[in-house]
Amino acid sequence: MTRAPSPDQPPPNGLRRAEPWGAARRRGAAEQGATPRMEHVRITTPDLARRAALGVLQKRLMIGLLGFSLLFAVLAGRLVDVSVIHPLKPDAAAIAAQTPRTNIALPPPARAEITDRNGVILAVSLPGAALYANPKQVADPALAARLIARTIPGLDPAWLEHRMADRKRDFVYLDRGLTSAQELAINRLGIPGIYFENIEHRHYPEGDLAAHILGGVTPDQRGIAGIEAYYNTRMTGEPARPLRLSIDIGAEGIVRQEIMKAMTDWDARGACGIVMSVRTGRVLAMASVPDYNANQLGSAPADARFNRCVSGDYEPGSVFKLMTISMALNSGMIHYWDRFDTSHPLHVGRFTVTDFEPVHIWLAVPHILAVSSNIGASRIATILGPEIQRAWLKKLGYFRRPDIQLPEAQPAIYHPKSSWKLLTTMTVSFGNGIAMSPLQLISSVVPVVNGGVWYPPSLVAGQPGAPPPEGVRVMSQRASLLMRKLMRNVVVAKNGTGVYARVPGYLVGGKTGTAQVVGKNGAYRKHLNNASFMAAFPMNHPRYVIYVVVLHPHATKKMMPFCYGFTTGGYVAAPAVARIIARIGPMLGIMPLSGEALTEAQDKLAIPLDPPAPPGRLALGPGHPFPPGASKYAYILAGRKPPAAIDAAAHDAALARTEFWQPLGPAPETISTHAAPPRSVPLLGAGAMSHQTMNTDRPVRRARG
Repeated sequence: MTRAPSPDQPPPNGLRRAEPWGAARRRGAAEQGATPRMEHVRITTPDLARRAALGVLQKRLMIGLLGFSLLFAVLAGRLVDVSVIHPLKPDAAAIAAQTPRTNIALPPPARAEITDRNGVILAVSLPGAALYANPKQVADPALAARLIARTIPGLDPAWLEHRMADRKRDFVYLDRGLTSAQELAINRLGIPGIYFENIEHRHYPEGDLAAHILGGVTPDQRGIAGIEAYYNTRMTGEPARPLRLSIDIGAEGIVRQEIMKAMTDWDARGACGIVMSVRTGRVLAMASVPDYNANQLGSAPADARFNRCVSGDYEPGSVFKLMTISMALNSGMIHYWDRFDTSHPLHVGRFTVTDFEPVHIWLAVPHILAVSSNIGASRIATILGPEIQRAWLKKLGYFRRPDIQLPEAQPAIYHPKSSWKLLTTMTVSFGNGIAMSPLQLISSVVPVVNGGVWYPPSLVAGQPGAPPPEGVRVMSQRASLLMRKLMRNVVVAKNGTGVYARVPGYLVGGKTGTAQVVGKNGAYRKHLNNASFMAAFPMNHPRYVIYVVVLHPHATKKMMPFCYGFTTGGYVAAPAVARIIARIGPMLGIMPLSGEALTEAQDKLAIPLDPPAPPGRLALGPGHPFPPGASKYAYILAGRKPPAAIDAAAHDAALARTEFWQPLGPAPETISTHAAPPRSVPLLGAGAMSHQTMNTDRPVRRARG
């Protein structure tokens, strides 16, 4: 074992011995043989601070370690709980969201659909695509135009090239009516700068049926005509609720076919047909020809877009005698057994009023209507006078715009009060000197046949379960019943003008109309007229009123053997009405009568053409031509001097009956023609302004159609 060297010995190998650790050589200490002293190590304040900080850090690390250990223990316990002990069931909604669906429903259309009264879709919005381009991205507009034109027939390559060559624009439409096949074909072309936009197309499944009623929309789905324009806000509201019309598309098709046949057979300029319910005023069918495909409104000619049923103002001709006779019977001044002098024409200044087939005798009221005597109607109207005549027409809405859901509807054209003198009173009585739309005319006939109740015309069906619309009583039930009998005579009388409106098994009543056409110079054109027929059926229990007017018919070779060269309402329009009734009657649940039922119903509607006055009653006639309260114009027309004082009480009583206007409540009351209601009853259309007025007694010039 080797012994450590002595301190006194020199280190081996010449090495220097180190001093013991911790010893410090002090200055002046003995170098040889001295005994070393112990020294204390001094610790400074910074050293203590460092040691304290290290202690705090160690404590915090321990606390953090314990905290994280506890947290992970809790999470591990919760994980074991939810996955092993109490596992959570999968969320059904989350699974459903990740499950692929094979029947994805399309989003609801932005515009509501339109249906007829039976739910048949008339207008619907379908998803589609529009083709547009960014001209700044189209490298070769000419090539792109040729490729697109080959894919979409009807597009002009030159027009397409012009659109895509406009480098100043970054968006141009090329086509807004792409089909799915066209969209796919263009997409396959891969032309840079060509894009597609998801849009909606308004589609009209019935094409030209009810086209004028429906109207149309712009490419951005905004209504511009017809029902589409009138209900534009409703159709695009939230939510978009379907609109159900009163139109029966089956009846609409029949009416269109028959008026189109009449227009073609008679080489006419146009025609119109309307079917209206007398119980509600709702329109069942309304067709105007020529017409157009509703899907192609933008390309349809102006004449085809013109709705002759509501936008055309026409002089009605002798159909207007229904207004004159019903006004007279309701006034109480004239009775159906009264007779009037039709033995010679009437001369007023340079104007002469004649009959188409003069009879040269005194005619009773039923006979006047049956043979359509202009002279007889003039006599009746002048007895009542212009004040009563204007009050009757005003009450039935002739002096204001028709109440219908079509923006195109126009008010009537008539003379102002200041020029409504003798000649105007006479000409208006038989349908000249006043012009209105067919819709306005048929609306005024509804109360004449339904018991005296007026309804505003409507194209919208009632809500299921809702009560029927409330009407307004404008004439007595007695006067309405008499008018039904007189209208029946027009069809069944041997010399009635409406014999061609007869339909086997149906009790049809009506009135013919033949009105001359006014030329551009304000004068009537020779050998040119409008032929019309107004009908109601069945007359024992009226359900519908039908009106057909054929504009400018001509006696063609096909029709010459039938009409003998005449183009009157009885030859032209009455047969069309008969065909419509025969076809729509069974469809509407109105079956023809036969046997005793038919005979009994006909007997109840029978009335003599020249009935005698009841016992104790004095009829107007030779020797007694004027009733109390007759207007001075009646005396002037008869070549007599008017009395110094008109019977004001009789006149005021007749005027009060004419102005009568009673909204019906739950239990409508009837009015007797012998009792005068108070004059304070409000009038329809008070304050209405005329659409167009004339300052002379010359015939009114027709402005449209």
